[in-house]
Amino acid sequence: MKESKTEANNHWQKTPVSNLVRYVASGILFARIRVQGKLIRRSLKTKVLSVAKLRLTDLEKAERQMGEHALAFEGGKMTFADALVIYRQRLHGDASLKPRTKAHREERISVILKTWPSIEKMDVRKITKQDCLVWATGYKTSAVNFNKTVQTLRSILAIPMEAGIRYDNSAQFIKGMKVRLKPLQLPSRVQFHELIKFVRAVNKRFSNDAADLIEFLAFGGFRKSEAQNIRWSDCNFERGEILVRGDEETGTKNWTVRIVPMIPEMRRFLEQLKTKHPNELAEVKVMRVSQCSGSLANACRKLSIPHITHHDLRHLFATTCIESGVDIPTVSRWLGHQDGGALAMKVYGHLRNQHSTSMAQKVAFSETPPTTIVSLPLQNNESTAAKPQKKTTAQAKAKYSYPWWASNEAIENFLGQANEPVQIVPLPKYLQSAKAAMGREVFEQELSEPQALLDELLERVGASTMEKLKAKISPSLKQQAA
Repeated sequence: MKESKTEANNHWQKTPVSNLVRYVASGILFARIRVQGKLIRRSLKTKVLSVAKLRLTDLEKAERQMGEHALAFEGGKMTFADALVIYRQRLHGDASLKPRTKAHREERISVILKTWPSIEKMDVRKITKQDCLVWATGYKTSAVNFNKTVQTLRSILAIPMEAGIRYDNSAQFIKGMKVRLKPLQLPSRVQFHELIKFVRAVNKRFSNDAADLIEFLAFGGFRKSEAQNIRWSDCNFERGEILVRGDEETGTKNWTVRIVPMIPEMRRFLEQLKTKHPNELAEVKVMRVSQCSGSLANACRKLSIPHITHHDLRHLFATTCIESGVDIPTVSRWLGHQDGGALAMKVYGHLRNQHSTSMAQKVAFSETPPTTIVSLPLQNNESTAAKPQKKTTAQAKAKYSYPWWASNEAIENFLGQANEPVQIVPLPKYLQSAKAAMGREVFEQELSEPQALLDELLERVGASTMEKLKAKISPSLKQQAA
């Protein structure tokens, strides 16, 4: 196949496999095929050549079959079953979807065909808005399953629109159900330790291994599939970090690799585990079992603790971190979320009743401030004695030779204010500058911990860029000496 001008440049690299190219910047392999004169380039979501070859075969087959079906329906007639064939070809040929996602979509298809038996033979042009609404009214299930099933139906009925057989998608008129988050019922710290002790005391063949997995999930916040793929070589005791890779083929849930710091309990737990198995090789998996649901269910029942699952241990980790004072965006990064903390704020924005009640004691409407206020550390190495009682905005501005607060660069506004104790930039502008500088959503409560944001900014822009910015906006030497 002849190379295009785009591939002739330095962005793309040939591979030994036909129709397979590598994007140099990321190392990700892409399929490059031509179907009925149309050039298709699609990510195969892997850097491994052997995996990419397998995905390329599936993708190429699906694309060529879709092209043939498009020609077959040029006459303007298509049944739901015909559209479903094309949808399934796309589904199983999509390398970006994980096997479990594909299996779940197949489950939704089965539900559609079971709850609407006559739809399979219907001409897609005759499936009306009313038909879809009547089906939705009779389909009783949970909000999550309902929304996923409707989403699948819309995707199938979008295919006739692409082929020019229908003008609109009749399933678009079905409104999704609101998903209500269930309140988390998590064990207290005392109950958690009792649970671990009980599981170990059962004295069955895998009791200790099951208890190890429970502690590993709770101390690291890992998903079950992530925990079972962590090896001793991923545990860096010198730096106090654990590398989370996920499955060798499908990776983590969102295809990323992340680093989770070892909290003190995790370090002690791993050191004890290493002592028990001193001869384990670096490539051996840390956990000896992949699940502990039976042990969890039995322990919760015997101890009269609300039933918890593997994923609840991830919730327990996040909630414990937040209660210990870790900010939500940081917890979000440890969990592997990619939304800057929006989901974590929604799910973990609560606190357990016990902690919430203790926090409420700090709230007062009287003029006398609560006695539990903690002093913030002084910035710029100022001593307590040398710090003035009050600084005006004018005094604060006077120590700078560069007016970063008036700059058009959001990163300069943010960096300057984050390092300045006196509020020079108005709060709304400061918040907007923080969002632009970080490249993500920033919540107002995060501004109360500027050092955490500065540490994150350093990771995002790099040390050299940060040093240049600091040199530009730092107070003048004359003013510092004064």
